[in-house]
Formats: sequence, structure tokens, C-alpha cells
Amino acid sequence: MVQLILASASPRRASLLAQLGLRFSVTPSRIPESLFPGESAEEHVERLSRAKVLDVWQMNRDSLVLAGDTVVVLEQAILGKPADEAEALAMLLALSGRTHRVVSGLALALPGGGVEYGNRTTEVTFRPFQEETARAYIATGEPMDKAGAYGIQGLGGALVQEIRGDYTTVVGLPVPLLLDLLKTGGYRYEFGVLVPTS
Repeated sequence: MVQLILASASPRRASLLAQLGLRFSVTPSRIPESLFPGESAEEHVERLSRAKVLDVWQMNRDSLVLAGDTVVVLEQAILGKPADEAEALAMLLALSGRTHRVVSGLALALPGGGVEYGNRTTEVTFRPFQEETARAYIATGEPMDKAGAYGIQGLGGALVQEIRGDYTTVVGLPVPLLLDLLKTGGYRYEFGVLVPTS
């Protein structure tokens, strides 16, 4: 059975893999999450996902290695993880009462070489809220390591009014995309087991 490695320290991505019944180990990549000038959200998440997956695959060439990256896009502005509480507050207030896009990329490095990758987008609408609500949420500490300063699977779900698209994309590991990448890479998901197709 092929070994699956998650090249991410994200407990949200690990939780989604565990929900799928997959056995995996975790080896976070060391790639900095910097945004290149002129880069679109889709280009950004795909580039970082590929860089992260190759960083870990170099030391685990006989394994399947999975990496991902997620950003929030409000109009044309790409929102990553907030640098501090002031930036988290600014992000949350900008998102209040508005619709934004969440773009998640995945890359899957195959044993022996080759990388499959792609991205998915889901629209999220926040309910309107005041600064007091945003500050109370920031005080929980939850926003500080999440793109757009919120986590839909946690307390931040209370800020969400509606989503249009795949929920797992917002969490950070789009499961339909993962299954597509596995299929293209020569594996079939059978409810907890990855079966080689070639």
C-alpha cells in the first residue's frame, strides 16, 4: 500500500483526510507563503501547492505527497493569513456583509515523479456585523492562522450567511479536486483505501 504524506501543518486539512478514512503521516513543508506581483489567486495557490509538495516529496520519493494552499479574494484583493490582530480586524470588517471567493489549490506528487495539481473556488457571503463582533472573534485566537482571518469549520462559521460551491474548498482541501487528482495520477479512492489503477 502506498504511503500518503500530508505536506501541511493545517489541522483542517488533516481532519478532512481523516474523515475520508485515509491513513497518512504529516510532514509540513518549509516553503514561505509569499505572493508574487501580478499573480492571480489561482496562480498563487497552484504555485505554492506545487512548491510545498515538491519540498516534501524530495525526501519521500516513494510516497504520495499532498499539499495545499488557500486564499480569500475580495474583489481583486488577495487575503492570506493576517500578520497581526489589526490586520485580522481590517480583513473581517472588509468581509462583513459582502460576498468573497475562497480559492484552494492542491498538488499531488506521485511516487517516482510527476505532480498533478489544480484549484477550486467557492463563494462565501458573510452576514453583516459590527466591529464589536469582529473583535470578540479575534479574541478567541482562531482567525490568526487562517486565510481571510476566519475558519468556516470553527467559530467563524457564525459569520457566514451563505456559501455557493463546495464546503471543503473553504476549509482548505477541496475533496472533489483531490479525487480528480488521484484518478489522474493512477489511484482510485474506495472509501478509506487508495487503490492503484495501473
